[in-house]
Amino acid sequence: MAIVVERFSIGQSGPTVMVKDTIDVAGYATRASSQALQSAQPAEQHAAVVQQLLESGCHLIGKTSLHELAFGTTGINRWVGTPVNPRYPDRIPGGSSSGSAAAVAAGLADFALGTDTGGSVRIPACCCGVFGFKPTFGRVSRVGVMPAETSLDCVGPFASSLSMLVTAMQAIDPTFQQGGTAREVRIKKLRVKASERISSVIGSALSATGMIKDEIEFDNFDAAYHAGMVVINRETFAACGHLIESGLVGEDISGRLEAAGRTSDEQLALAEKVRQSFTAEVDAAVADGSILALPTMPDFPLKVVDASDTRAVLGMTSLVRPFNLSGHPALTIPLISREGLPAGLQLIAAKGQDEALLAAADEILQRLYSNTNWSL
Repeated sequence: MAIVVERFSIGQSGPTVMVKDTIDVAGYATRASSQALQSAQPAEQHAAVVQQLLESGCHLIGKTSLHELAFGTTGINRWVGTPVNPRYPDRIPGGSSSGSAAAVAAGLADFALGTDTGGSVRIPACCCGVFGFKPTFGRVSRVGVMPAETSLDCVGPFASSLSMLVTAMQAIDPTFQQGGTAREVRIKKLRVKASERISSVIGSALSATGMIKDEIEFDNFDAAYHAGMVVINRETFAACGHLIESGLVGEDISGRLEAAGRTSDEQLALAEKVRQSFTAEVDAAVADGSILALPTMPDFPLKVVDASDTRAVLGMTSLVRPFNLSGHPALTIPLISREGLPAGLQLIAAKGQDEALLAAADEILQRLYSNTNWSL
């Protein structure tokens, strides 16, 4: 199974960490699981986030595979191979940070780093049944991370427990200060389009916490998803469009890149207007310290055999991508349905309130698992 693309041992004897192969590690090429980058030269220095990991005492042990060029949601990769989903082997591992999620689910590392441009941490975390966190945009340094220019992408951790996720944040963000207990957690349940099965899992979990204070809906939610697609298309083409000429980009990704290259200035301008409107909606909803709650994915992860068409399955990011556009911190908590399939509870907080979001998640989990009447 193609989870790890490079193995090494760098650093001290602290928590073991793997990083997505869009993050520079000195002495190793950053190939983003693309044959088009097979001849890339080794990075001359560590990405800032890798340097921070090492200064925090972590032990870096490898680089993980991904959906080619971080431009897909299933994790399927025909060049380096598709990571097997360790906990749900017939299901996709999710993308684009497939290898990082699978590494944590398989117990290969204490935590792993991915990147999230349109759900690329939260989707694979949900698929593989682990925790995944997208920090506030700009909070964790992206120096030395591919692509160099982005208005959406965030480096974020995967872990099998919330406590290890906190440890990861403390390691990669020197400003992260976790301590004390969360203030009273007020949950606003966000009404979104999801399957009956997913809605049942998430609704049951939220009801069991007894923390729902309100139920709301955003006027610009669907528009924010589409606007996020426009922005990622424009920015990914700017970073990777030149690779099409190599003839080595996978057919699914080259097709997406070619289409992305046709994104117009008018489409981008409209997307930026949507960004402003949607961001204002979210800001207003969380201004009182409330936490937004919704599913991470609109349905259970697809079976691998049903996920071959990358463009046809982009809708699986419909509930995560809007928060890349707005830049708010977002966490996915793993849940399991009655059918034994993975689902994710997604939590959103105000910008910069990353610590408060993880503290609230801890209180939610305590309430959830102390409720003996809760069942899926």
